[in-house]
Amino acid sequence: MTREAGMGILIGYARCSTDKQDLAAQREALLGLRVAADRIYLDHGLTGTKKERPGLREALAAVRSGDTLVVPKLDRLARSVPDAREIGDSLAGRGIKLSLGGQVYDPTDPMGKMFFNILATFAEFEVDLLRMRTREGMAIAKAKGKLKGKRPKLSPAQQRHLLDLHHAGEHTVVELAELFNVSRPAVYRVLDRAKADAPSIQDRAGT
Repeated sequence: MTREAGMGILIGYARCSTDKQDLAAQREALLGLRVAADRIYLDHGLTGTKKERPGLREALAAVRSGDTLVVPKLDRLARSVPDAREIGDSLAGRGIKLSLGGQVYDPTDPMGKMFFNILATFAEFEVDLLRMRTREGMAIAKAKGKLKGKRPKLSPAQQRHLLDLHHAGEHTVVELAELFNVSRPAVYRVLDRAKADAPSIQDRAGT
């Protein structure tokens, strides 16, 4: 059990939508922030916009007054301002601090509360902006006649964009299929091809 001066017991939380490697990296980050391995709670395969997350529920149940909830980044905890504020208000009411990547936020401090709300606003803005750009790109491609039919194939540029979104860990396969107006098998084919190409790229790099 890890207890830091003025921070009580450290309880860690990490989340990712699909990428297990990203979840492992977050777990290592929490260990580096002195959170004990048995005090880390995880959610895998769930987006930050979903409030019903078993790992988060367990983490919030584990912290007590005087303890600190530790997350690698704010967007691992919440991806909307209302959700972030609700969690922040709950922590404040229970006398629990929040550490974002090592920077401690004291919910009882007015400046800390303002900083938390600013971070939450930017986290939500980042997600909305990414979705808007994706939809705009699809609309432009359709207007140029590059997208025809109900389930179009993805161009190389669109496939790279899809992979970038997937690696960011913020979209499920279902969400990616909706964003790019393709079927789920089409998304899986892009991901599978990328995995198959990865070893050959590494081999070329090593020669």
